[in-house]
Amino acid sequence: MPASEPTNRTTRAATGEPCAPDFVYTIFIKATAEQVWNGLIDRELTKAYWGHYNESDWQAESRWEHVRSDGSGKIDTRGRIIEMDPPRKMVWSWAFDSEADRPEQLSRVTYELASLGPDTKLTVTHSELEPGSPMDIGVREGWPAVLSNLKSILETGETLSEEQWPSAEQFEQD
Repeated sequence: MPASEPTNRTTRAATGEPCAPDFVYTIFIKATAEQVWNGLIDRELTKAYWGHYNESDWQAESRWEHVRSDGSGKIDTRGRIIEMDPPRKMVWSWAFDSEADRPEQLSRVTYELASLGPDTKLTVTHSELEPGSPMDIGVREGWPAVLSNLKSILETGETLSEEQWPSAEQFEQD
């Protein structure tokens, strides 16, 4: 998925619209930084623990898509890769597919990985969210579950039970 479309790195804060407080979540994972990095971008791994796969060529300026892994091909969220520094840091713009062409709806996700010998400290910061929006609510409920599931699959090879998790559809705006 090349960066053939014009790049627009403008996100909500640059438009002057109010932003909710940043959502910051830190988790420690018994896996190397390279393994955690791969867990964030590898199609099969993300399908296993997220119920979506992240699709991109993983180059700065390129588009990325968060596609349901149920076979429907539905893109729930998408954006652009703003920064890539493997395996230490990556930054993406992020919005519901239906809102991703509106800069005031684009939030920003920053992944920071710190190697701690054989383990990794992963900090995810989701910023520039519209206060009280479905995305803001979904982020605050979704990231802890997703990151816990990433930790579980990397450490044990198995995912958590998902029966009680909130579904992506309940936060979506079409």
